[in-house]
Amino acid sequence: MALPPSPIPRGSRWERIKFISIMLFRVALATGLALFITQIKLDFFESYLYDMRVRLTPVPTTSGNIQIIEVTPETVEYFKGIPKAEHHKKLMEWLIPLAPRAIVYDINFDEILGSEKNKKEFARVMESFHQLFVLTNFLEMRGEEGKLKLSEPYEKIKLFSGPKSSDTANFAKDGVTRRMMINYQDQVMLHPFLASQINTEIVDKFKIKGLFDFLETDQVYIRFRPTGTYAKIPFHEAYKGLISTQAFKDKIVLIGHNLELSEKDYLMTPYSRSSIAMTTTEMHANMFDTLILNNAISKAPQFVNTLITILISIVTVYIVFALSPAMGLFIIILLFISYLLISYFLFWPFGIWISMAHPLLAIFLCYYFFIPYRLIIENRRSWEYYQKNKLLRQVEELKTNFISMMSHDLKTPIARIKGMTDVIINDGFTVSPIQREALDTIRSSSDDLLKFINSILNYAKIESQGVELHLQSKDPNNLLTDVIRKHEFLAKVKKISIETEFEPLFPIKIDPELMKQVFSNLIENAIKYSPEETIIKVISKEIDGMVVVRISDSGLGIPAQELPNLFMKFYRSANAKSSPIKGSGLGLYLAKYFTELHGGRIFVESVYGQGTDFVVELPQN
Repeated sequence: MALPPSPIPRGSRWERIKFISIMLFRVALATGLALFITQIKLDFFESYLYDMRVRLTPVPTTSGNIQIIEVTPETVEYFKGIPKAEHHKKLMEWLIPLAPRAIVYDINFDEILGSEKNKKEFARVMESFHQLFVLTNFLEMRGEEGKLKLSEPYEKIKLFSGPKSSDTANFAKDGVTRRMMINYQDQVMLHPFLASQINTEIVDKFKIKGLFDFLETDQVYIRFRPTGTYAKIPFHEAYKGLISTQAFKDKIVLIGHNLELSEKDYLMTPYSRSSIAMTTTEMHANMFDTLILNNAISKAPQFVNTLITILISIVTVYIVFALSPAMGLFIIILLFISYLLISYFLFWPFGIWISMAHPLLAIFLCYYFFIPYRLIIENRRSWEYYQKNKLLRQVEELKTNFISMMSHDLKTPIARIKGMTDVIINDGFTVSPIQREALDTIRSSSDDLLKFINSILNYAKIESQGVELHLQSKDPNNLLTDVIRKHEFLAKVKKISIETEFEPLFPIKIDPELMKQVFSNLIENAIKYSPEETIIKVISKEIDGMVVVRISDSGLGIPAQELPNLFMKFYRSANAKSSPIKGSGLGLYLAKYFTELHGGRIFVESVYGQGTDFVVELPQN
């Protein structure tokens, strides 16, 4: 009676629903894990990866609108101290007529020493130039406008906010400066104020690239350049008027300290975590140029980063379940590298910063979250395979033991048959020609059977790892001579001539019995498969520290497609199977095993229709 049809046939609607349900469950699980990952605060790692991209991208060009004057150790040496009010006054008297666009002091005026008279004269000169500003890190809150002033006699000088926004309490919390303020509670900072005079596009703050809001401020990421990008003029050289007057025309001139005395004059940048990586003056130059060129880094919105993380998680889960572990790991690594490259090439040259920390963590966690489940399935299958393999090994062991036992027990009756045959032939009994031929056939068949049994026993020893080398110092040529002598009768029957070309050799450490079997097998095969009245050549020589034995015949040869399988156990070529010559398929397998046991190698060279060369190489040491 026929079996009833399956309630859910393969490829049915129910099967498709089951498959879709599994896929949707995996997608939902991957999405949930991705959403969990995005809630983890990874600002430090994200910022570190951001810094890596900054360092690996080509250095951005400058606008050419910035000129820096620095108080250096050489300046202190020149003035016998830090420049005082009268020195600054003289510098301003020389600089203001050169028509700079603006002069910005990045110096604490309370630290400028001098007499009251000199300070007042310095303040008067500064007041004469309406585009002269002093930077401060302090901010005015809404309702406190006008309270941000310098102390006397500099109270009329414009004190302008342009703070250094280091990531100390927020974001990466590593002390690195990456951001700048555009405004605070509608109060415009100095940098956009001056930059908008050069690039009028950014008068509208919403046209500033990369603008984002944070705690009642509008900010952008600074497009940093490495320390030393901007040319700096020592204060004392400008003081002496040794600089070209065109160096300051229509430029924003920044004046600051570079004395390596106080960390407040320096900051850490994406290029370096050194506490004196860059002067604040050069930082302000980078800030001005970021706005003048309007090329701030644009960070992708959070929802974009969340979508990327979800997509990466789904792709990773698909790879884990759809591919083999090795291929899956390879594709995961490829996905990892691909995302790194995409992130880099979006950063440069487009200036787009997409999150790296969360997607890369998603790859890692999704892989190691789902791979155990995959491995449980694989281990269950492996356990089943192991049990089957264990059973097969037991069967193979029983088979090998049975063959070994039977072969060993067969040797005794075969030896008796062979002995009784020799007695009849050699004791002078009168036998007819037909009986003589029968006795020769019995003896020949007994020899063939004995060789086959010996091959089986050797194979059984190999399978049970019972073959041991008994090394002796022997001349390979003497072994070859003994083997050839034993096969001369077989060769004469087929009128085959065995020619030898033996190069004198030093004795080498070999197991003579095993190597005799190797040479005997090769020479006997050459005789068996060679036509009558042909020549077999046996050549020995020393080449590059190896004893090389070549046995060449003039037989039919071996097809190229059969050569790779020739040394496999129980393998016989198609020509050998179709010929009347009997064989076990173990001779070449044993020859290869015994040769490699000596640290040598055996190989075959054959052109079908032109004969075959078997080559044995043995180390001299």
